[in-house]
Amino acid sequence: MSVLDYCALVVFITLWWAFNWLTDGKRNFKRMSLTRGMAIHRERWIRNSLTRDLKMIDTQIIAGLQNGTAFFASTAIFALGGCFALLGATEQVQAIFSDLPYVFHGGRTAYELKVGGLAAIFGYSYFKFGWAYRLFNYCSILFGAIPMTGDARRDEIATKMAADRVIDINIIAAKNFNAGLRATFLSIGYLGWFINAWVFMAVTAFVILILLRRQFFSDARDVIIRDLEPTK
Repeated sequence: MSVLDYCALVVFITLWWAFNWLTDGKRNFKRMSLTRGMAIHRERWIRNSLTRDLKMIDTQIIAGLQNGTAFFASTAIFALGGCFALLGATEQVQAIFSDLPYVFHGGRTAYELKVGGLAAIFGYSYFKFGWAYRLFNYCSILFGAIPMTGDARRDEIATKMAADRVIDINIIAAKNFNAGLRATFLSIGYLGWFINAWVFMAVTAFVILILLRRQFFSDARDVIIRDLEPTK
């Protein structure tokens, strides 16, 4: 691989890290991110459940979160398998690339390294989705440990601690799910590397811009944080 390829890889990792830093929900910027807003609504949801004994609505919500996480975990496994299939078809893919204009031909080793990097991204996303699924499972168990409304009134401190525990686990699970989903999105930018380093950097920057818009400037974000930010 060329020096430009290594530079493009550094840009990819740097943009990924910077986006994580901006949207992890811990940064108290003047403009609230969608992730931070959802963390606040997760807390509201859990605390609201303390006022009712029938928690079937809450268990259905957690089941829905688990099902979505399981779907993406399965998708990551299929994508990982596709990467190994690409490694087994190296010669055929190289023959196709050799007929395409503006494609950088780095040889078999460079191609296999790039496929290995793509497999690492999907492997990372699978572990994040798998851990998020496990955490949502823990969340449902901890949810069941929250006292009923009658017991909650008698021991408010214990009830608050139980609710805080569920809130924290739920937010951590969501953080891992978002990390896996982010890796899946960024894998689209990574595919540009199979053409050349310039396309790699351009597509990665484009994907990051789309994700930033969703986090800070989308209609969905405006609806979610409508009553969370001070009126300007």
